[in-house]
Amino acid sequence: MPLSDHEQRLLEQIEQALYDEDPKFARLYQTTDVRSHYRRRLIRAAIGVVFGLAMLLAAVIVPLIPLGVAAFLVMLASASYGIASWQRMVGQRIGRSADQPGPARRSRRTKTRGSKVQGGDGQSLLQRLEERWQRRQDGDR
Repeated sequence: MPLSDHEQRLLEQIEQALYDEDPKFARLYQTTDVRSHYRRRLIRAAIGVVFGLAMLLAAVIVPLIPLGVAAFLVMLASASYGIASWQRMVGQRIGRSADQPGPARRSRRTKTRGSKVQGGDGQSLLQRLEERWQRRQDGDR
């Protein structure tokens, strides 16, 4: 839904006030794309995994079990941080989605002869997505 003229002018006034008040902050967020933020998070996660591997190698060379455990935890945390950032960057989530609350939703699903998973009313995933898209376009959320 596009902004009205009044809302557009208000937004421009707010942006101008931000530029006047703190130009460095405004420049930072003016040129930054959301995906670049998640790319930076992915790079940090990769550095964390490499750091964890270096810690693990050090734990093997100098036989210290606590250092090895810490290295494993650093790698695990970095990998999960990186996976979450990647999923947000590409817009996909692995596992359950928000509209599938839990086991009750899963138990109503039935597997058909093919590889399609159908909902309780017999519609395929693609049909449900198309129907949801049409409702959003019609404004009936």
